[in-house]
Amino acid sequence: MNAFEFNKIAGAALAALLLIFGGRTLLQIAESSHAPHKAAYTLPMPKGGGAAGATQAPKFEFKDIVPLLAKASADNGKDVFKKCTACHTPDKGGPNKVGPNLWGVVGRDIGKHEGFAYSPAMASHGDKWTFEHLANYLHDPKGYVPNNKMAFIGIPDNAELADLLAYLRTLSDNPAPLPQ
Repeated sequence: MNAFEFNKIAGAALAALLLIFGGRTLLQIAESSHAPHKAAYTLPMPKGGGAAGATQAPKFEFKDIVPLLAKASADNGKDVFKKCTACHTPDKGGPNKVGPNLWGVVGRDIGKHEGFAYSPAMASHGDKWTFEHLANYLHDPKGYVPNNKMAFIGIPDNAELADLLAYLRTLSDNPAPLPQ
């Protein structure tokens, strides 16, 4: 028997096995064309009954952050700031990276820091970085200053945001007083 004959026999045997096992599977699929009786896993639904009845998250307001600032921990804020270190430095006289150096950011002019090229949206914003401006910006950067360059999604948790603001406050020779 030569190799060609052996290949024909092996191919016929494999085709027969495929027909036997594949045919059984096709028959099972055809027989169970009706919907399953019970879902294997039910996804949790938000209160309100799904997308149509879902409620929107409450609108962010700085007044909700003010009472948290009095109890905020700069040490916890330093941990939150680790998310920022990919783009920012907190050191006095530190270099600009993808984002500007944040030493002395509280009270600094918005969109102005020596040696950093801000987006036109940020550069034209005007005003100074107050705790309120920082909170609104850090909560939702793209929503607060549309078309700015910062790719960070924001900090939705108010307690984390308050801790971060407390830490940013320490990045100064003369920390700004907390809002009352």
